[in-house]
Amino acid sequence: MEENMIPVYLVTGFLEGGKTSFLNFTMNQEYFADGEKTLLIVCEEGEEEYSESMLASNNTVMEIVEDEEELSEAFLDSLNKKYRPERVLIEYNGMWSVKAFLQRQLPKHWGIYQIITILDGGSFQLYLNNIKSLAMELVTYTDLVIFNRCDENTPLATYQRSVKAVNRRAQVVFEDENGEMENPEEDLPYDLESDVIDVDDRDYGIWYIDVQEHPERYQGKKVRFLAQLMTSDEFPVGMFVPGRNAMTCCAEDITFLGFISSYKGPRKIQNTEWARIVVTVKWEYSPVYKEEGPVLYVSEIVSAQKPQEELIYF
Repeated sequence: MEENMIPVYLVTGFLEGGKTSFLNFTMNQEYFADGEKTLLIVCEEGEEEYSESMLASNNTVMEIVEDEEELSEAFLDSLNKKYRPERVLIEYNGMWSVKAFLQRQLPKHWGIYQIITILDGGSFQLYLNNIKSLAMELVTYTDLVIFNRCDENTPLATYQRSVKAVNRRAQVVFEDENGEMENPEEDLPYDLESDVIDVDDRDYGIWYIDVQEHPERYQGKKVRFLAQLMTSDEFPVGMFVPGRNAMTCCAEDITFLGFISSYKGPRKIQNTEWARIVVTVKWEYSPVYKEEGPVLYVSEIVSAQKPQEELIYF
């Protein structure tokens, strides 16, 4: 963010998920009580409220917005002129589109500094089952996801994979009722110590996420998996992308997940063909990624039938 920009913190999540508790806690911390004028825009009122004395002691003014269309540039600009805030907190309605808000024109000198998503670990699966596209949109654009109210029955690893499948850069934190919980260490469904790590068709998504999260586990290791091979006239000779289509959000949101691969063998790669391949994983710079990432060096390609279930899920 440029200097002299007014930072906007967008706090998202579903009703009664803990957004107000999170903001109340934040505003009562010493690092927050720095005297800066804060504008708090509340788009959803749950059971917990903000006390007038707390707001006053933290030099914070509050505005309530009940309709998504109210958040126009003109309205936000009027708040900017009225209060002259030095930072803005927005408690966003979990049923409103985050993508739509990010496409709105903000007042001059306002800039999104951080998007934080607060989710109830006990009820998030219910939202995934019933309004998956909206639930996944919440985590698609966020910088930080906090799953609170977790317990021993909360599928931590599943939630973490679900977030990472659509937003690799998001930080994921889990909290129990005391606000403390370590992030999950998942038991992987394949043997990292094998000479060749065999990834079952059902586990491709787990492998795809874990390679990016823990590249040190796979550096220099050989891995075998079933994939669809995608080529392009724009790729250099010997380069292709093996991967799988994944349903990351809903039936309309199918994403091909794969890594850049290099093959120096004699076999001609047919676009969209299915094959079981053996690769050596390296973590290095690729001009395709424009940064460091997984690059697969292919040593074996064996034609294969496509699986009964072509899509993978998280």
